[in-house]
Amino acid sequence: MDKVTFVTVWGSDHAKSVVRGALAASSPIHRRIGRHLTCQRGYGRRMARIFQQMVARPDSSRTALQLEEQGFDGVSFVDSQNLSGDVYVAMTTAVQATEVLQVSSGVTNPVTRHPAVTAGAAASVNRLAPDRVQLGIGRGDSALAHLGRAPARVKDFERYLSALQTYLRGDEIPFENLNFGEALAPPVDELELADTAGTSKIAWLPGSVGKVPVEVSATGPRVIGAAARHAERIMFALGADPERISWGMETARNARSHAGLDPDDLKYGAYVNVVCHTDLERARDLVRGGLSTFARFSVMHGEVVGPVSDAQRKVMNDLHDNYDMNSHTRADSQQASVLTPEFVDSYAIVGAPETCIDRIAALSRLGLDKLIFVGATMGTNRETAAESDALIRDEVLPNLDD
Repeated sequence: MDKVTFVTVWGSDHAKSVVRGALAASSPIHRRIGRHLTCQRGYGRRMARIFQQMVARPDSSRTALQLEEQGFDGVSFVDSQNLSGDVYVAMTTAVQATEVLQVSSGVTNPVTRHPAVTAGAAASVNRLAPDRVQLGIGRGDSALAHLGRAPARVKDFERYLSALQTYLRGDEIPFENLNFGEALAPPVDELELADTAGTSKIAWLPGSVGKVPVEVSATGPRVIGAAARHAERIMFALGADPERISWGMETARNARSHAGLDPDDLKYGAYVNVVCHTDLERARDLVRGGLSTFARFSVMHGEVVGPVSDAQRKVMNDLHDNYDMNSHTRADSQQASVLTPEFVDSYAIVGAPETCIDRIAALSRLGLDKLIFVGATMGTNRETAAESDALIRDEVLPNLDD
């Protein structure tokens, strides 16, 4: 099957230097056309869409253009209002500055925006760049923690997903099913209007462009089940262990079957922490910050989810007890220090290019059509991080052949 690979680099300072320094000798337009043919028609060395994740900044459009000129297929913008600029502004400036680059939210949440607002924002970007937009969403993490809130409850998240998909299809939702802002505003009946609509819809959707696909970031069985019932794709945050990914896929298929849905009519992807370096210790040091964030999702509420060994369970429990949101994603954080070498090697993909290639291929064989690579984060050595980025770009990705 086709492999779809996304490259994610957190922090962005060294990432942008890699983007500037890695431009190939061929012209930008030739690189874009050649890459488009490779991805869409199977010509060339591999079937891969490559995204880079970044924080929304004032120069997001410039960086997006550089990514397109280098041959990247997309950019995924963080949605965490206290740590980054607005995700939809960034997505808009990116598509306006580029020709074929795809954009996505990576990821939004069900708390900081009403589902009508989320749907309208994503669909608005999609009108500017049809079929170049994906809407990534999860229950919320840093965006909510910086507002003093925990992730959304699963039952409310699923209700939000249902409303979001209804809006994106251009369908109507009865007012009584829209209890998303009741704590802030009373019912419209209090205005005593002569008449008012009894349902809510986005009047200009579906329109002439395609529906924006929804991708749900999921770890635990309840969120996987909600995603299986409502999303076009599940993006697992379960690490790089094939056994855990297989568990997630089976959980999703069972959820769809129980809901009377075709268990095969769903796409799968995964977030994977990947750092490539010939010095294994340096690779482990680079990956720990991002890995601490993603591994924590498997023990978010103090209970480990998915198949793990006793040693992995102990590390996850230590991670839960030591996680400091003030040092979110940082490699020099106290939570990153609890990750043992054995845990890093099993939960992330680290090591020399050939090791990374083999483990990525193993995940692809499970049936995943999209991988989001999460690389070195803040608190790491910039020069070493740049070396890892160059190895992934020059030696790993070109060798991910079908």
